[in-house]
Amino acid sequence: MVRALLRRAVDGRFSTRIRRFVIVGAIAAGLQTLLLGGFVEYAGLHYLLAATIAIEITIVLQYVLNNVWTFQAVKNTGWGEYLYGLAKTNVVRGSAIPIQLGVLYGLVTWPEIAYLIANAVAIAISGIYRYILDARWTWNV
Repeated sequence: MVRALLRRAVDGRFSTRIRRFVIVGAIAAGLQTLLLGGFVEYAGLHYLLAATIAIEITIVLQYVLNNVWTFQAVKNTGWGEYLYGLAKTNVVRGSAIPIQLGVLYGLVTWPEIAYLIANAVAIAISGIYRYILDARWTWNV
């Protein structure tokens, strides 16, 4: 499944959409990492709480960018449709939070990887899950 997804990202029918999703995800991952580091280092929050807050902030950012750019051909328009899409992406991405936090916790606890590096791995793993569900449910592709 991952191999097929990567092949479609390069030359498939949805390659532009997948690349845009990855770019938006990379921007959000960078912001999420900055927020996570700031919340832990400067606000003194536990890294799992900090990650949860940072994830929610970037969920909203990603929805806005994906709606305008990635899924522009099928974007949610009008207040009702837009807010309904935001709620749907929150369900999708909210259901990915346990995956991301589980991977983050596992990598920080077991092989003792630094939390910011572990977070990047967790984002990548949960990103595949998020793309499939967002494309199919949030934007009905």
